[in-house]
Order: sequence, then structure tokens, then C-alpha cells
Amino acid sequence: MQSLFDFIVKPANNKRYNNTTNIEGLEFITSTSQEDHKFSNREAVVINVPLGYVGNIKKGDTLLVHHNVFKYYYDMKGRQKSGKSFLKDNLFFVDPDQFYLYKSKEESNWMGYSKYCFVKPLKAKKSYLDKNSKNEPLRGIVKYINNELIEKGVKVGDEVLYEPNSEYEFVVDDEKLYRMFTRNITVVL
Repeated sequence: MQSLFDFIVKPANNKRYNNTTNIEGLEFITSTSQEDHKFSNREAVVINVPLGYVGNIKKGDTLLVHHNVFKYYYDMKGRQKSGKSFLKDNLFFVDPDQFYLYKSKEESNWMGYSKYCFVKPLKAKKSYLDKNSKNEPLRGIVKYINNELIEKGVKVGDEVLYEPNSEYEFVVDDEKLYRMFTRNITVVL
């Protein structure tokens, strides 16, 4: 089975939500909310690429997807439904604009997809603007890069400035990062 335009994926570990934690061999539920996007599974395993797709992503690779891909919803009568991405049997369509990173099954490093990159916020030094801020405002380190930034000479580890309100928070491999567009990076320091 192959889609014309979308990737066909399944949730990593066959779980739609990451709402459990294992403590000494016992699994505990950390959230029962299906509406809270923080507990949506964001990792998807590629089952098939779109027909005619030319690129680096292949079957078995992992994608970091939008939080709505695997979520359940409730209709007006309170019935649980899958979202528009649902295909069947725990398989989902993912539009190329619905994922931000990919990782080859042979490699352990993530790579930014299309216009997306990820920046690690810098810990706050003494700030006169916001004394409660834990991070330096509008400043970070490039963690996951895309081809657009590579072409502009930006490298992983570069310190950058970025536009206000461009920080879309993700937790990737237990690390808080901001997903942003290439155009949100304004200065390489």
C-alpha cells in the first residue's frame, strides 16, 4: 500500500500516547488526558513513502510528527474518534508538512526536514529584562539542522538569534528544544 502524497506511518512502540512511566518494573499512568498535547506520541515509524517520493527518508525510518497525528478526539455526541490522519489498524497518513525531523534506522542522529530546524535554548545569565526567565531571550544553539541552513553556512552547534514568538517547544530525546523555520533564524553569532 502506497499513498500518492503522504507518508504512511505507525506510532513508535504502537502507542498513540506517551502517558506512562516505568518505575521499578511497574508501569504508571502519568496522564489520562487525551486532549493534552504534551502526552501525544510524536515519534512515527515509516511504513511506506509516497509514490514517486525522491528523498532520504525510507521504510523503517523514524519521523518526529505533529502532536495531532495520533490523537483521539470526541465528536459532538461524546464518541471517541480518530483524527483525519487515521488510515486503519494503527496506520496513519502524514503529510510532508506534519513532520519536522527524521532519523534513519541505520543512524542515531536526527536531521531537520524541509524548512524546519531545532534550537536548544541557552540557560539565562543575569537578565535585567526578565528576572524570572530560565533561558536567554531569543538566543540558542542549533541542535538539528536542515539543508537550507547548511547551504547558508550554518552548522550544528552555532549560537544563533531568532525571531520573537518562533519557539514551538518539543522534547526530543529528553531535551527541551524549540522547533522553528529556517527564516526564524536571524543572526549567527
